[in-house]
Amino acid sequence: MIYTVTFNPALDYVIRVNQFTLGAVNRTVQEYVFYGGKGINVSTVLSHLGFTNTALGFVAGFTGEEIERGAKKLGFHSDFIHVKKGMTRINVKLKAEAETEINGMGPEIEPEDVNALFEKLDRLEAEDVLILSGSIPASISDRIYEEIMERLDGRGIRIVVDATRELLLNVLQYHPFLIKPNNHELGEMFGTVLETEDDIIRYGKLLQQKGAANVLVSMAGDGAILIAENGEIHRRKPPKGTVKNSVGAGDSMVAGFVAGYLKTGDYEEALKLGTAAGSATAFSDDLASGDAIRKLYETLV
Repeated sequence: MIYTVTFNPALDYVIRVNQFTLGAVNRTVQEYVFYGGKGINVSTVLSHLGFTNTALGFVAGFTGEEIERGAKKLGFHSDFIHVKKGMTRINVKLKAEAETEINGMGPEIEPEDVNALFEKLDRLEAEDVLILSGSIPASISDRIYEEIMERLDGRGIRIVVDATRELLLNVLQYHPFLIKPNNHELGEMFGTVLETEDDIIRYGKLLQQKGAANVLVSMAGDGAILIAENGEIHRRKPPKGTVKNSVGAGDSMVAGFVAGYLKTGDYEEALKLGTAAGSATAFSDDLASGDAIRKLYETLV
């Protein structure tokens, strides 16, 4: 079974106005509501690719209930912890002459809520896949990634971590199956700027030496590099297309990689499907459909 964890999911309310005037009544010309959160995105794309998975995390209030309804609509299971105080975030994204974002606070997560999540994670079995991604709410420990991985250490659970800088570095001692920094984040971890593919490979191998099994480095329009646990280096350039949307592209790459690996056990195929999934989302208005991913996959050689 595949599990994703989203500590701070959200409803993203995306609105567009022709011209925004501060202090006046502004009327929208377009409105969309998306189910947000990196783990939610991964679960959605896995579902589009035909992989059963369960989303874990914290929800609260009527917005949390909508996240649960969204999971059913998007085709994956959910087993969220219901938090008593506050409500799941609404993030307002205003598109006008410039883009403005107002992100909600999220609920107040108590120690007993975290313990309830731990109890659910304790039920995972060997060969299960757990995907940890995204930011950590202020109301819980910033060591939550480490605490989860320490708790599950040695049980044969394949853990994927998609997080930034310190969150990522601090979990390497628990030997995650896959980590996915982008090239800029990788450079920041070592206080340098990576200018060539050789630089990326060199520092990716340093993360392996610190404990990561596989290091997948995304490079936006330049594709991705995988430093695999078997010593192989795989490179993949992105297909041609018009970029419409960068939101969720990295999450889609993670979902595609996991799906490809579970299907074939082959790292080159995993990177190929991951690249197709990430690019398909970048070329779409929302997270890519399974058909869009598969069509793009067929164009890759």
